[in-house]
Amino acid sequence: MRIFAIIKRIVNQFRRDKRTLALMFLAPLLLITLLTYLFEGDTVKPTVGVSGLSDSMIKELKKNDLTIKNYSEITNIPDKMKEANLDAFFKQNGEKIEVTYENSEPSLSKEISLKLQKTLMTEAEKQIQTQAKDTGQALAKAGIDPSTIPSLTKKTEQLTISTDYIYGDKDTSFFDTISPIFIGFFVFFFVFLIAGISFLRERTTGTLERLMATPIKRIELELGYLIGFGIFALLQSILVAVFSIQVLGMMQNGSLFYVLLITLTLGMVALALGILLSTFANNEFQIVQFIPIVIVPQVLFCGIFPLDGMADWLVWVAHIMPLYYGANALTSIMVKGEGFTSFASDFYILLGFVFIFVVLNIFALKKYRKV
Repeated sequence: MRIFAIIKRIVNQFRRDKRTLALMFLAPLLLITLLTYLFEGDTVKPTVGVSGLSDSMIKELKKNDLTIKNYSEITNIPDKMKEANLDAFFKQNGEKIEVTYENSEPSLSKEISLKLQKTLMTEAEKQIQTQAKDTGQALAKAGIDPSTIPSLTKKTEQLTISTDYIYGDKDTSFFDTISPIFIGFFVFFFVFLIAGISFLRERTTGTLERLMATPIKRIELELGYLIGFGIFALLQSILVAVFSIQVLGMMQNGSLFYVLLITLTLGMVALALGILLSTFANNEFQIVQFIPIVIVPQVLFCGIFPLDGMADWLVWVAHIMPLYYGANALTSIMVKGEGFTSFASDFYILLGFVFIFVVLNIFALKKYRKV
C-alpha cells in the first residue's frame, strides 16, 4: 500500500503541473514535426553561371540537375556570383575551363564538381563517337576497310580545368562553415540558462521583492540587471570567441571585433529573454523546461540545416529566431570575411529583439511591486 501511495502522489503531482505535462507530450510532437518538414523539403538545384560553353555542354549540365544562367561576357566573376547568388561559375576559353566556386557550403561545391566531371566525360564520349562515325563514313566512301585502320579518330580535345574559390579553398570542410554558428549558439544557450536561473533566485530569495519595495523605478531595475549580468556575458563572449579562433583554429577571415560585437549582442538577447521567461517559472526545473521550446528550434533554423527549398511558413518561422540573425552575421564575418554593411541588418534586428524583451520585462516586473 505504501508503494501505491507513492505512485498516487507522483501521478497527482504531474496532473497538477500542466507545464510538465505539456513538455512531456506536446513538445516532442512539435519538434519532430519541425524536423520532418525540415528534411522533407524540396531539393534545390545548385545555380551555376556559364560563359563560353557550347550548347551541348549546357544541355548536359542541365540534365545533371544544375540550374544554368548563361552570360555572353563577364569580367568580374566573384562580384557577379555574389550579385546573382550563384553557387559556381564555369567560363571556357578555348581548351581551358575556369571554375569558380562560391564555397560557403563545401558539400555543395563538391556536388557541383562531380556533376561537371560527369558532364565532361559524357561530352568526351559524344565527341569520340561522332569522330568515329564521320571517319568510318569517309573510309567507306573511299572503299577502305575500316578494320584495317588502327585508329579511326583523331585526338579528342582535352579540356583543362582551373579552380578558384571565393570563400576558403579546396580543403575547407563543412564544419569550417558552420563553426561560427556554434560560437553563437553556445553563447546564447549558456547566457539564457544562467540569466534565467539567476533572476529566478533573485525572486525566490525575496531580493527582488525587497528591491521593488524601494522607490527604484522598474526601468532602472531592469537596466541594472541587464548591465550586471551583461558584464559576465561580455566576458563569456570574449572567452568563447577568442578560444574558438585562436586555440581551436576556427576559420576567421573577418574582424575579431565584429565577432565579439555579434556574440555580445546575441548574449544580450539571451539575457533579456532568460530574465523574461524566468518570470513565468517557480523553480530551476521550470527554467530548464523552456529549453526544448525556446532553444532547440533556434538550432533547427539557424543555418545548420539548409533553409532553401523549405515551405514558406518554415522560412517565416526561421525569421523570428534571434539565433538565425546571429548565425548569418557570424558566417558573413568569419567565413566570408565581409564588413559591417554585409551584416548590418542582422545586427539591428538583434538589437530590436533586445529592446522588445527589455520592454516586456519592464511590464512583467509590475506584478512584483507590492507598494
